[in-house]
Amino acid sequence: MIEAPSSAQLVEAFANTVDVELGTDDLAAPGELAGWLADRGLLEAGGPLSAADHELGLRLRAGIREELGVHVGDAPDPDLLRAADEALRELPLLSTVRRGPSAALLPAPELPPARKALALIAVAWTELVITGEAARLKRCAEHACAWVFWDVSKNRSRRWCSMRVCGNRTKARRYAAKHAATAG
Repeated sequence: MIEAPSSAQLVEAFANTVDVELGTDDLAAPGELAGWLADRGLLEAGGPLSAADHELGLRLRAGIREELGVHVGDAPDPDLLRAADEALRELPLLSTVRRGPSAALLPAPELPPARKALALIAVAWTELVITGEAARLKRCAEHACAWVFWDVSKNRSRRWCSMRVCGNRTKARRYAAKHAATAG
């Protein structure tokens, strides 16, 4: 089994703070985003997070989720991708000259704490894109679910977060539609 790197685990957790099926959002308010970031050690507990920082985080999350749908054949909303790219421009990153294990991509030092925390998510996303591992992180092809998951298949062909649930739903609908078309 191919285990998800820590960068993928962070991006997956961030993307899954919205639950399409239940219609819930764990980051609906600035304090919830601050708490989520603090729980992951990205922001000091009780650290301030403004409404602008909150909106920036939501744009970043929406764009990442949109991009992850591409891996299962969905066409991304260009407005959401553009908004996420604009959010990333507000979270500058620096790289080091060193090679090997000490090489690093880091949030720009002048960023305030909340923006540094969001920039760490940008670092994780960038690492996945650069290494090609972003192709293993996908949004479930079952649109009623849209859960983000790490694809452990050898050929990166998994489409659903769960074959038993989402895969079965999709295949059952396809089967019913096919038989309804031939009957009618």
